[in-house]
Amino acid sequence: MKTTLVLLLSVLFFGCKENSKKTTPTDTVSNKTELFENTTIKIIPIEHATTVLEWDDITIYIDPVGGLEAFEGQKQPDLILITDIHGDHLSVETLEVLNTEKAKIIVPQAVADKMPESFTPQLDVLNNGDSKERYGVTVEAIPMYNLREEALKFHEKGRGNGYVLNMGDQRLYFSGDTEDIPEMRALENIDKAFICMNLPYTMTPESAADAVLEFKPKKVYPYHYRGRPDVSDVTEFKTLVNTGDSSIEVVQLDWYPKEDY
Repeated sequence: MKTTLVLLLSVLFFGCKENSKKTTPTDTVSNKTELFENTTIKIIPIEHATTVLEWDDITIYIDPVGGLEAFEGQKQPDLILITDIHGDHLSVETLEVLNTEKAKIIVPQAVADKMPESFTPQLDVLNNGDSKERYGVTVEAIPMYNLREEALKFHEKGRGNGYVLNMGDQRLYFSGDTEDIPEMRALENIDKAFICMNLPYTMTPESAADAVLEFKPKKVYPYHYRGRPDVSDVTEFKTLVNTGDSSIEVVQLDWYPKEDY
């Protein structure tokens, strides 16, 4: 039986101004609710790598940074996933001001080592290849690391985690900070892939598109694409993906509502 797909696009757009270094496409939307046969997922971009997911009555924060203000109006998290130790992924200050009393926090060991002891009872430490089920969500820890010789110092293999979230009949992949590694290319049955692309820290739009064309998610969301000083060309990424496989939908959400990021 074919799965009926209905997309409800929010009409609320972020009114951010564009400067000469931004390359955000004009079809950007602020959030997206997607209805599937058995799964309803709301995707709320906060900024850069920070994301909120709502699934049934479960709320998930991915890499929460930005302080209390960044999460104004958001539901209290049930599950928090942190990919790496860098400040655009781990913010202890943000975790301390959010109401996380009911949340389990999934982290790699390197992140656990930087967490205050007060969070220890909430932590689930996953190494690359491990998995954990929480609140009906099975989380798989996927490697994330650099391949280029000049970038090896940024993300060594085994320190951080990308994540695959199994939510009902959907599999969502968040790459974290990585290049087009074999473990990404070997992913299977991914419904939504959130793919980073920014230099010098992760990968180019060309490398990201090449990996996407190999593991073929149904939808891909470019995120984490602004570096300093350069901004990755996500329009080029979309063109490369759709030229290689027109069946893969590229969805551009607004990850940079602040002009001065």
